Amino acid sequence: MVYKRPIFAVMLAAVGVTSPLHASEELARANGCAACHALDKKTVGPSWKDVAAKYKAEAKAAETLAAKVRAGGKGVWGQVPMPPQTKVSDADLKTIMAWVLAQ
Repeated sequence: MVYKRPIFAVMLAAVGVTSPLHASEELARANGCAACHALDKKTVGPSWKDVAAKYKAEAKAAETLAAKVRAGGKGVWGQVPMPPQTKVSDADLKTIMAWVLAQ
């Protein structure tokens, strides 16, 4: 069996498209997410791996999480509130959510 995924990634890169699964922690950092979150440990908020584990069975997890990020809130992971994140572009938010959920 030939593994075609690397070829697909190269094709996407050639036309300037990146897969959300290849987004990186740097994009999350650039948008301020790392001020309260880390890959594998709780800081102010939950780790991205914990978020991925919690929402892995939810079919619309990316949309659910994106809405929570936009609106902010508290109570899901404790009483420390997450302020609304309104300055993250829709494209960045979609990419970051896909990356988080891929952990």
